Order: sequence, then C-alpha cells, then structure tokens
Amino acid sequence: MTLTRFAPLSLRPWRFVLAFAALNLATASPAQAEEMAAQPQGIAATPGFPITADDSEPARFVQDTSDIDENILLPAARIDADDSDRKWARDYVALAAGVMTTPSYNGSDDRSILPAFYLRGRLGGYAFSTRGTNFQVDLIRQRRGQKTDFKFGPIISLRGDRSGGIKDPQVEALGEKKLAVELGISAGITHTGVITSDYDQIGLRLVALKDISGRHGSWVASPTIDYGTPLSKRAFIGVSASVNVYGKGFGHYYYDIDPLGSAASGLPVYDRAGTKATAGKYTFGIAGAYALSGDLRKGFVLIGGAQYGRLTGRYAASPIVAEAGSADQWLAGAGVAYQF
Repeated sequence: MTLTRFAPLSLRPWRFVLAFAALNLATASPAQAEEMAAQPQGIAATPGFPITADDSEPARFVQDTSDIDENILLPAARIDADDSDRKWARDYVALAAGVMTTPSYNGSDDRSILPAFYLRGRLGGYAFSTRGTNFQVDLIRQRRGQKTDFKFGPIISLRGDRSGGIKDPQVEALGEKKLAVELGISAGITHTGVITSDYDQIGLRLVALKDISGRHGSWVASPTIDYGTPLSKRAFIGVSASVNVYGKGFGHYYYDIDPLGSAASGLPVYDRAGTKATAGKYTFGIAGAYALSGDLRKGFVLIGGAQYGRLTGRYAASPIVAEAGSADQWLAGAGVAYQF
C-alpha cells in the first residue's frame, strides 16, 4: 500500500491512543506531525487520552493515566506551504475529549466508565502535553521538515492507584493509598517514512519516573515502541507495545499485604512483590481515527481504540490481583478531537 496520490496534500500521520486513553492512549499517545514541510511528531511522543475522574472519584484518573500507553489520535497540524522560510515547526493546540472504560485499579476485575480529556500543543518548536494530572515538555525544538525527531524533557505525574474508587470490598479493606508525586524524564526518537509510504511513522521512547513524595519511594520505567500509518486522506491506524518495569518499593506499597492488612481484608499475607525490581506489566494497543472533515490534518476527527495489558510474575501472584482481581487488564474508549 502506498499513499503517493496524497503527496500533494502533504499528509502526515497521527499519533494514536494505545491504551485509549488507550489510548498511554496513554497515551504516549501517534503523530502530531505536520505537512511535508514540517517535522512530524513520532507516534511514540503523543501522550495518552487521559482519564478525568468525576467528583465521587477524585483521584481515579491519576492511577489510570500512569499505566496507560500515552499515545493518542489527534489531528495533524495544518500545512506550512504559506510559510516556507520558517525555521521551527508550526505552533498549534490540539484538544480531545471522550469516554473510556477502565479497571477500578491496576489489577482489578471491576470496571469504571469515566470521561476523558487531553491537551497537546507546540510553541516556538517546543512541544508540551497533558493527560490527566501528568504534564511533560519536549526541550528539543522541532525543526521544520526533519524526518527524524529526537525528544527529551521533564515529566511530572500524580499516581492515584487505589487512592479512591475501589469497588472490591477486600481490597478496600486494605485501606486507600496516598497520592504519589513522581518526577522524571521522557526521551525518544521517531522517524517518518518507514514501510508503507512517506507518511507512516515508527517511534521508540522511554519514560522513567521517581517518587518524590515518599509514598512508594521507588521508580517506574516504561520502554515503548509505536507504529502508525494513514490508510487514506481521512483514515489512520496505529499499534503499540510497552513494558512497565517497577522498583522494589513500588511492588511493596501497592501489591504486598502485611499481617494487619490480611486480618482486615481476609486476603493472605504476601511479601514477594517488593523483593526486587521486576517487569510487572506489558501492554498491546490498537487505535484508529476517521476525519469527519475528510482531511486528517484539520477539523473534527472521530478517535477510538483499545488496549490489553497483563500483570506478570510477582505482581500477578499478589492476592490483590490473583484472588480479588485479574491479571488481564482491558481498556477501551472513543471520543472526538479537534486541532486549532
């Protein structure tokens, strides 16, 4: 398949949601690339379709976004044919909103339906994005026309896993966790024009976060690979795969059960999750977009996707997952995006 017939339109691919979020649906999470004259953002760099919670679940969306692939479908920026002398990629702001279904906590077999909202943009060549209560900035300015894009910048995240909205009575009896503040970096590389045409994209990225609030006192690292391609001027599809590697303190805080917790919940004592750092979860996602305007680069676009994740090893063996929940974690969502 080729898209040669669309070359005059300078179509660039999108960034897609893999978790929709998954869509690190979050994410990131896709192509905010521009016309042929402007460098596209790699599918890996787009943040996920974040979860925003309602008033009765004040912190639910924090947990979800931290474990969702941060890729999401959003319209590509408009073409730059009117400004061929510009040095940096075009400024823009993109918005997306929708609904999604997600586990009530990471490892739960109960589900919640939540609204979702996402903002992404670029000013003076510097890209930024939010998903839920996560915020990140790319400090490497994007030049107009480049096909390979390096990304590096800070990210701050609030993790609210099990801090509210717990539906399982045994897990609820263990007590709610406090909100964790995590600070780290997001780095990656994306390239445009890989397999199907001059407009498909492949991206590699790594997000590494460290708890600075003293909650779990540990770290999380998530390497991800993404691929996305336009099927026509109005349709796009993307896929993604990622692994979450957790530090010892993370496993101990969220998945171990001490004797007091066991007595309160009826779940057995468990202390293996915090014995060493481990790859505790992997995810696979797929997402697509369809332009209502007939052009993926502008106007309103329908977006949707799904993500499958599975907890593994010591995390899957925790009674919080094995007895009260499930190692299989599904997310799905749909919404509408618009770019200014």
